[in-house]
Amino acid sequence: MTRRRLCLQCGLWTLAIGCSSLTFGNSIEALEASGRLRIESALTPQAHIVPGQKVTLTIEIATDRWFSGGTRIGIPEVPGLVILQTEQFASNASENHKGETWAIQRWTLDIFPQRAGDFTLEPIPMQLQVNSGAEGDIQGEVHSPPLHFSASIPANLAGIRHWVAAPTFSVSQRFDRALNTLTVGDAFEQEVVLKASDVLAMMLPVYEFEKQTGLAAYPSPAILENTVNRGQTLATRSIRISYIAEKSGQFLLPARDYFWWNIQSATLEVLSLAEVHIEVADATLNPNDTATTAHSNPRQRLILLSNLALFAVFLLLCRPYLPTLAQTGLHIHLSDIAHRIRALRRPALPRHLNPGSNAAD
Repeated sequence: MTRRRLCLQCGLWTLAIGCSSLTFGNSIEALEASGRLRIESALTPQAHIVPGQKVTLTIEIATDRWFSGGTRIGIPEVPGLVILQTEQFASNASENHKGETWAIQRWTLDIFPQRAGDFTLEPIPMQLQVNSGAEGDIQGEVHSPPLHFSASIPANLAGIRHWVAAPTFSVSQRFDRALNTLTVGDAFEQEVVLKASDVLAMMLPVYEFEKQTGLAAYPSPAILENTVNRGQTLATRSIRISYIAEKSGQFLLPARDYFWWNIQSATLEVLSLAEVHIEVADATLNPNDTATTAHSNPRQRLILLSNLALFAVFLLLCRPYLPTLAQTGLHIHLSDIAHRIRALRRPALPRHLNPGSNAAD
């Protein structure tokens, strides 16, 4: 009887140890099976998703122990989806669950559907390392729950080839000089900047320019920039185009329209770049524009003023002879006029200290 009781007690102890091992777990899988590690995932938004719109996948990992190492997430590949991990670090937090403190890691992935249709996110693998108490650090692989979502094209976007689905979107352009004072051979530069939030720079529209005879265009490669600030992505596409006026005339850079699906108001808006008129004048000087050119050229303006001053002096010297000229209409005392002009050019001081003597200077 005593032997049976001893065997029964040993069996109970063995069962208790086994249950304890299952309860605390000696692997990540056992820790998850015991409810001491949980994995949850969610999509934001979950409905009314437009192709090109960002969908945020949030994966939450929680345990009543603590994380003793880094977490690595495997990025899945799904046809029709662009999936990126823009945040390289998790958002850490803690919460009280039934009197126990749980450590929480929240990871986010950005998902951009490239077409309309149904999509499935298979379980995403994650490598974890958790401290399990007496067992020490344990590590292993867990998976997030699978998720499904759909993307569709609203009626307002039907027939539109390209649009930007974002909370904010803006387009602007500028030129480095005035475009109404150009002459043949002049160069100028155009810069077009497109900005949008919660999209990628590679998804912003391309600025298409038209080739025009007489106005050569040399575009530089577009500059794409993505910045992340507190979970919000700001995308910028900058385009620079250099132009050279090869002949005179008038040219036109046509207006550009960009379609924006405002995801905050679920409405379609159109942003436009205004058309730009360019005037190019001939570089050769027109003889009929001598007065205008002289007015704009300081050197020629000085020459013109000098000629006017000499003509005024000439009239002043001719003034005593105007009555004679009026009576005869033919005779002008040119010798006296020349004598007066030479007198004006004569030096104010004598060439010798004692005029009329033989002394040297």
